[in-house]
Amino acid sequence: MLVLGIESSCDETAAAVVRDGQDLLSHVVWSQVEVHAAFGGVVPELASRAHAEKIGPVIEKAISDAGCKPKDLDGIAVTRGPGLVGSLLVGIHAAKGLAAGLNVPFVGVNHLECHLYSIVLEEPVPACPMAALLVSGGHSLLAHIPRWGEYELYAETRDDAAGEAYDKVAKLLGLSYPGGPVIDSLAGAFDGKPVPFPKARMKDGSSDLSFSGLKTAVLYHVRGLNGDPTQEDIQSIAAGFQNAVVGMLVDGAMDLCSERGCSRLILVGGVACNKALREALREEGREKGVELFVPSPSLCTDNAAMIAALGTMLLSRGESSDWEMDAEPNWALGDRE
Repeated sequence: MLVLGIESSCDETAAAVVRDGQDLLSHVVWSQVEVHAAFGGVVPELASRAHAEKIGPVIEKAISDAGCKPKDLDGIAVTRGPGLVGSLLVGIHAAKGLAAGLNVPFVGVNHLECHLYSIVLEEPVPACPMAALLVSGGHSLLAHIPRWGEYELYAETRDDAAGEAYDKVAKLLGLSYPGGPVIDSLAGAFDGKPVPFPKARMKDGSSDLSFSGLKTAVLYHVRGLNGDPTQEDIQSIAAGFQNAVVGMLVDGAMDLCSERGCSRLILVGGVACNKALREALREEGREKGVELFVPSPSLCTDNAAMIAALGTMLLSRGESSDWEMDAEPNWALGDRE
C-alpha cells in the first residue's frame, strides 16, 4: 500500500511516500525558517503564501524520489489540524485535488497524533502501552498510550509550548531564530555557573506545564544586568533556562511513567532534537527502569512521513474523509469526529 503524506500545518511544506505504513520511500521538507527569521516567529499570512508556492513542487519531488508515479498511489493523507488555518487549507486542497484526479481515498489526520505515531517509522518500535512526551514549537503535552488510537492526556502546557519559550528567550538574548538549537548549543558548551531559574509548579496541584513564568524570569534577569549582556551572561542565562525547561519536562515524564506503571517512554516533536533533554531522560530512565525511544531528528520536526504512516493505518481500516472535510486548527489529541 503506497500512501502520500502532505504536511503544511505551520512553517514546513512537506510530502512523503510510505509503503505499508513503515517503509519510508521518500521524504521531502521545505523549511520556511528564512521567511520568518526576521520576525523572530512564524507570520501566518507569510506561511500560507509560502505553502501555496511550494506545495506542488514538494509533492512532485516526493513522488519522483519514491520511484513511483501518481497513478501508483493507493491513498493520500493530509494534516487536518491543529495548526494555522490558512496553512492547513493549502495542504488540504492539494490533497483533495490529487485524490479526485487519481480517484483514490484521502484522510485528514491529527498532527499531534502523527508526532506520536512517528516512532513506528524506525526500529525498534516500542510496544503499547507506553508513555509519551510531545514537545514542539506549538505544543507540549504528556500522554499515556494504552494502544494506538487511544490517548489519555496526563498534562499539557497552560501557556507557551516549550519550543515557543525557547524562541522567545532567544529573542530576548538577541539570538537567531529558531531559538531551540541555538540555546541548546550555547548551554551545552558552557562550563560555568548557570543562572538558577526556578521550575514552575501548578498551585492547584495539577501536572500541567507552564513556561511563561520562566520566560518572564529571564526577562527580568536580563533587565537587571543594566546594559547589554556579555557573551558569558548569555551562555549562563541560556544554560539556566535550559536546565529549568529540561527539569520540568523530565519530572513530568517520570511522574507519568511512575503513576501509570510504564516502562517505555517515547519523546517526539521538534524539541526532541534537544541533546540535553534526550540525555536527561535517558539517565533518569535508566535509574527508574524506563526505556527511552526517540525518532531521528528528521522525523522529530514537522514532516510528512509521520502523516503518511498514520494515514496508512487509518486507510487500511477503511477510514477516509469526505469532500466536505475542513481544517481543524484547534483539533485536540484524541478527539474524534
